[in-house]
Amino acid sequence: MKALLAIGLGGYVGLGVFAAVLVVAGIGALVVRNKLRDFSRSVFGTDSIVDGLNRQADDVANTPKSVSGMTRIMEPQIVRDFPEFVWEEFKHKAENMLTSALIAISTENEDRLEEASEDVHLQVRNSIAANQAAGVRETYNNIRIHRTEISNYRKEKGKCIITIQSAVEYYHYKVQGDRVVEGTKERKEQTRYNVELMYIQDADTVEIDNAVGTTCPHCGAPIKNLGNMVCEYCGSSVTPINIKVWTLHKYYEVDYNHV
Repeated sequence: MKALLAIGLGGYVGLGVFAAVLVVAGIGALVVRNKLRDFSRSVFGTDSIVDGLNRQADDVANTPKSVSGMTRIMEPQIVRDFPEFVWEEFKHKAENMLTSALIAISTENEDRLEEASEDVHLQVRNSIAANQAAGVRETYNNIRIHRTEISNYRKEKGKCIITIQSAVEYYHYKVQGDRVVEGTKERKEQTRYNVELMYIQDADTVEIDNAVGTTCPHCGAPIKNLGNMVCEYCGSSVTPINIKVWTLHKYYEVDYNHV
């Protein structure tokens, strides 16, 4: 009888401990929940952290990026060197080229490019080929350019380069089969792009690199002479570099690919 009583008391004690643990756990959960709620209210203005994070993401998606606006400083310098330079004209060309490049990648149709040099054609061609090799379809929808400014002007050996920066908005995603593998179809993306406008003054002294139209558009072999009309490796015709003409020769996304 005593043994049974001891077992009964032990059971009650065990239940009591279990209940106490539950009470403590409940109080702890309540405290944590209240702290999370207070934090969410102070940071996001809402009781739900999830809702707050979603609102924050929506705000980011709808707020255009700032650009490095040096136009007022750089434009007079450029005009002193090139009196015929008209900023509004090249601004329009840069925006057209950038938009058309993204559309060309989306449609996998290089012919959609506008105002583009052979270098930009090669960039777009390589982007399309890379997506096809990876088995993905890259899409840029509802492209909108908010603001475009001159961000830099530099003189190098035999050439001058104007960097034009644009704040760009779009829906951007990559699809593989029926699955979105990068980006999202539901939320806009805000980013920045640089477009480089180049003027070659002296082809004999310019420092050659792959961004100055020095690769064959057909086989990718280096073009050793800027004036070459034919690739010495595959024999294909090559568009010569424009000398003493401003050309839009490169574009790149600033936020992810460049500092």
